[in-house]
Amino acid sequence: MRDKRPNILFIFTDQQSLRAMGACGMPAHTPNMDALAASGVRFERSYCTSPVCSPARASLMTGRMPHEMGARFNGCALSPDCRTIGHMFRDAGYETAYTGKWHLDHCVYYWAPVDRQGFEFLTFPEPPKSWLGRATDGPTADQAIAFLKKPHEDPFLLVVSLHNPHDICYSIIEGTIQPRTAVEGPVLPSNLARDPNEPEFITECRNRRRYAAEMTLITDWSDDHWRGYLHAYSRIVEETDVQVGRIMDALRNAGLEEDTLVVFTSDHGEGMASHNWVVKQMLYENPVSVPLIFRRPGVIDAGRVDQTHLASGVDILPTLCDFAGVPVDPRVTGVSLRPVIGQSALPGQPYVVAELDPDPGEPAKTGRMVRTDRFKYVVFSHGSRREMFFDLESDPGEMHNLAANPEFEDEIQRHRRLLNEWQQATQDTMLGVG
Repeated sequence: MRDKRPNILFIFTDQQSLRAMGACGMPAHTPNMDALAASGVRFERSYCTSPVCSPARASLMTGRMPHEMGARFNGCALSPDCRTIGHMFRDAGYETAYTGKWHLDHCVYYWAPVDRQGFEFLTFPEPPKSWLGRATDGPTADQAIAFLKKPHEDPFLLVVSLHNPHDICYSIIEGTIQPRTAVEGPVLPSNLARDPNEPEFITECRNRRRYAAEMTLITDWSDDHWRGYLHAYSRIVEETDVQVGRIMDALRNAGLEEDTLVVFTSDHGEGMASHNWVVKQMLYENPVSVPLIFRRPGVIDAGRVDQTHLASGVDILPTLCDFAGVPVDPRVTGVSLRPVIGQSALPGQPYVVAELDPDPGEPAKTGRMVRTDRFKYVVFSHGSRREMFFDLESDPGEMHNLAANPEFEDEIQRHRRLLNEWQQATQDTMLGVG
């Protein structure tokens, strides 16, 4: 008798902001991502745990925060005692496979056969000529499609990690972005300008040259350059959408659609010109917010947009375990979103937290974000004006830092307490503000 537990297809991209798809208002042709959103539940308040590749990926794979695993910077390996979603599902009798970008140790990709961290890695027949997303995402999708086509005696967990739209980094580094006029578009964001009173910590990050130094390459950009950058980013998102469509077509053609829970997200976001910011490495909304969609026909409501409940990258693992009846490692920090996916009127978690460790050369420099229903609190470890506080209800573009506004002192104090409580619960030693 066939195991009645659902298959899990976990697709995530790299460096895709919450709004970076047509269904969320981006001027881009993304029919496959839009179809996922139209056939499932999409969270509007969805955040990564860190706007950096490896730390965010560590959270997706373990349901824990980056600092809990020692994965604060790119290329950091998971702690030896970490149990991944692969371990948990394999122990529960699932077939577990992974294809695409890994980036949780010295290998960005595994291109030779390997079984590790609870997964069989589906590897490329031969290494791509480059590790850019435009070279790897097609072969990654090919491997996922081959996996979906073959027979499966047990339910499966297939993780598909696409590399794009991360290639926008190299468009900036290589200087290939072409300026576009206002007539050509796209429209620039209303919060394009940087805050002249931004925290010193942010200014230092803009000027850092040895690690993720793209910000130093855009200091003289005109509005036309910013439009060109947004246009280029949209085109890369569209290329990524094609691979998502190929994978979903394969799932459908294999007759697995009804039996498979699909989750779609990204490791972290992209600056998208807000505050004169590109790529990641900051706690503004665009770098730290990500798409999050859950879809299973007949089980999850189609086309519902959840604008109420907060969600984090650490919540995906316990949510998938909940749907599949798989025991969760007791050290997991995240919470299952299954109750609010099924009943939108239920209360959710009161806040989520994101971490920022922007420079392995200066590991003491760090930041934390607390996002509650209405407000967002950010604190940095170093520099002047260490705090930011935004009323996202009236100021979704984060244009007015209220940290020094006495009218919000009670709320600021409450958010400081929430952060301190969370730090104690997760054994986070970053210096907070009392």
